[in-house]
Amino acid sequence: MLKKDRYKAFVEYFSTHNPDAQTELNYCNPYELLVAVILSAQCTDKRINQVTPALFERFPEPESLAASSVEEIFSYIRSVSYPNNKAKHLLGMAQKLVAEFDSTVPEKIEDLVKLPGVGRKTANVISSVVYHNPAMAVDTHVFRVSNRLGLTSRATTPLAVEKQLIKYLPKDTIAIAHHWLILHGRYICVARKPKCEICPITYFCKYFEQKYKAKLVEKT
Repeated sequence: MLKKDRYKAFVEYFSTHNPDAQTELNYCNPYELLVAVILSAQCTDKRINQVTPALFERFPEPESLAASSVEEIFSYIRSVSYPNNKAKHLLGMAQKLVAEFDSTVPEKIEDLVKLPGVGRKTANVISSVVYHNPAMAVDTHVFRVSNRLGLTSRATTPLAVEKQLIKYLPKDTIAIAHHWLILHGRYICVARKPKCEICPITYFCKYFEQKYKAKLVEKT
C-alpha cells in the first residue's frame, strides 16, 4: 500500500470512529492543562488526574503557584514520576508565566518552550489543544504507532516524525490525529505486544502486513 493510501485510510477510519478524540487529562483552563502536561511526562494520565484536583485547589492560578516553593509543590505531586524535577519546573514555569506573559499561557511554540519544563512536545500539545493550531505533539505512542502503521518512514527522532505527519496529514486533521495516535497506542498498539488480534485497522497497517507475511513464510 502506498503511503498516501495509508494516510487516507487512517483519516477515514478515525474520522468515522473517533471524531471527538481528545486528551484524557482533566483540566478547566489553559493554565491547568499546561501544569497537567508538564506533570504527565513519563507518567500516566490516570495518575496525573489523581494528583491534580488537590494541586489545582491549592494553586488555582499561576500567581499562587509562583508564590509557592519547591518543597510545597513537591508535597502535592510526590506520587508522580520525577517529582523533584517537576516541582522545580512548575515553580519556574509559573514565575516566568507571571513575570513575562502576564499570567497568560502563550500560543506560539517559540514562547511556550521558554517556560521551564516545556519542551517541543508539551508546546505542541498546548498549541493544538488550547489554540486549535495544526501542531503535532510526538510522544512515545505517536512515535511508535505512526511508524508501525507506515505513516512515517526512516524517522528516527520525534522531530522527524512530526515533520512527516504534518507533511502528509490534511491540515484540519493534524491536531486531532495526535489524539488518535496516542489513544490507539495506549489501548491497542501497545509497546511490547500490540493487540493485533483485536485491532480494527490492520488492513492498512504496515507492521501487521509484514508480520503476516513473515508467518506465511514460516509455514511454507
